[in-house]
This record gives sequence, C-alpha cells and structure tokens, in this order.
Amino acid sequence: MAGVSLRQELFVLAGRGAAPREVAAGEHEPDIAQVHVRVCRSAEPSGKSGSSFVIRVSSAHSSVRVRCISSVIKSCLVSCPIYKRLRDAYICFMCGRVIQASGPLKYAIVDGLDVRDARLDNYPRRYNGAPSQEFLIIRENHQTGERSLDLLKWGLIPYWCEDPKGGRKPINAKSETVATLPTFRDAYRKRRCILPVDGFYEWMATKGGKQPYAIAMKDRSPFGIAAIWENWKDPATAEYVRTFAVLTTPANELVGRIHDRMPAILKPADYSRWLSVEPDPRGLLAPFPAEPMAMWPISKRVNSPQNDDEELLKEVSLTD
Repeated sequence: MAGVSLRQELFVLAGRGAAPREVAAGEHEPDIAQVHVRVCRSAEPSGKSGSSFVIRVSSAHSSVRVRCISSVIKSCLVSCPIYKRLRDAYICFMCGRVIQASGPLKYAIVDGLDVRDARLDNYPRRYNGAPSQEFLIIRENHQTGERSLDLLKWGLIPYWCEDPKGGRKPINAKSETVATLPTFRDAYRKRRCILPVDGFYEWMATKGGKQPYAIAMKDRSPFGIAAIWENWKDPATAEYVRTFAVLTTPANELVGRIHDRMPAILKPADYSRWLSVEPDPRGLLAPFPAEPMAMWPISKRVNSPQNDDEELLKEVSLTD
C-alpha cells in the first residue's frame, strides 16, 4: 500500500474495499479523529499463509467488520503500521494539546466577561493540556446574555448519549462537517463556546519520528479557539458533566509547513458572533492568518502529558 494516504487506507477498512480508492461524491469519508479499530478475533485463512484478523472499524457513520490478512494487518495489530498511524492520528492528527497557563484575568478576551468567580482562582495551569482534562471555557447564556468563564472537560459527550461511559468523547470536530454530523450539529447550532489559550502544539512527521512544534502569537497574547460544548447526565451518578470539543480548519501557510490541519482560531472581532444565537456562523471558520503567528521546534518531552512545565516551550535545535 505504498503511496496510499492515511485517509484512503481508512476508507479501505471502513468501506470494505480491497484496494485504495478516493472517496466518491456523496459518500461519507471516515473522520480520522473519530475512528476506532478493534481486533475481534484472529484465525488462519484457508489456503493462505500468515495470520488473518477480523477488524471492527467504527466511525460516526457506521460500524463494519472486515477480514484483513497479514499483508494489511501484520503479525499483530500493535505492530501494524496502519494501526500505529491511526493511534498517532488520534493524538496528533488535529489539535490535541494546548497551552492554558495564564490566570483567568488574562483570558478575559471577550467583552462583558466576568472572571471574578472565586472557583477559578486555583484552577490548574497547563503547559501541556491534553484531552480528558478540564480547561477554562468562555460561554454565553443565551437567555440572560451573561458571559462566563467555566471549567469544562475536553472530550465531547452529546447530551443524548446513552453509553454509561460517555461514548467516544471526540476531542475535535472538522469545521467542514460540524454542522451536519449527528455528534456535533446540535451543539454547533446552540452551544458554541471559546477555548482561550496561550498556544498549542502540532507534530511534523519526519524520518526520525514525529517532531513537536509550539505555535502561538508572536506577541504571546492569548487567543480564542472555536469550540462547542455539551451537558450530559451521567446515568450512574445523575450528575451533569460539561464537556467540549475543538473545531479545526485547513492549515494556514505557517502551520501548513508541518501539518494539514490546525485549530479554528477566531478573530477577536468575531468572538461575539461565535457566541451568539446565530445558528450557522460558518463564515467565521476560515484558516487564521499566518502573519501574527510564530512556530518553533520543541523537545519531544511534550509527547507525554505527564510532562507539564514551562520548560516545554523552549526552542530546540534540529539536527539533520
């Protein structure tokens, strides 16, 4: 499968195809950030050498089973290149790490935002914020017009989810499909929010492995990323769990040097419209201009969420 894109490989699995192909018009293209691959069983294929695996591929659109012989799924799934790339994609394919290390006052980037809530005084500063953690989120109450800064968990659980564990908890939603996919469309229409950050991380694929980069504004000022939120009732505890997902766009000229996607950064003049009751402000979801932004290589220590300190932001020299 040399020369085949990851997106094509995914479609081979999810579409039962025997060979890579482009997604035809009108077909659902698997969303890499929302695909789960699981080995159901293994068996020896009759008349063929090597192992055979039955794989379940689940996405927002379907769940299918496909038999893959060793030419696709090697001796075990853990060593399979496709699986490794899928696993890495879930972490790094889109925005999967952010920097939110300033105090609440610095994140008062929206007019009329009240950040005097004492509950926020001791919130954790994150230099390597990762999914499943809590972050400060800007929301607007559409009934009162009040804007607040609240702690929400990264990984969206739709309000209608019946899975007692909360389901897939996607961390990203593509701006191109957020208005139509069932997992996101209600939150997009009614519950948009802003994730204020100091920066974010992306990874560039190299021969020596994935090289992380820090990305921020040149003046290091905070900025807002478009997001959506949900309020899900945990059936086990009857408590409400507030979660969010980050929207992404195609990369601009700067981020495009290392990656083809980036977070959907909002222009300050568009914050109010994004938080408003307007049902579909898709015009705001364009790649943010590259000129005000900076990007620099950093240590691979950032690959582990357990490393969460200011030293991560130091620029490193790259060797050929």
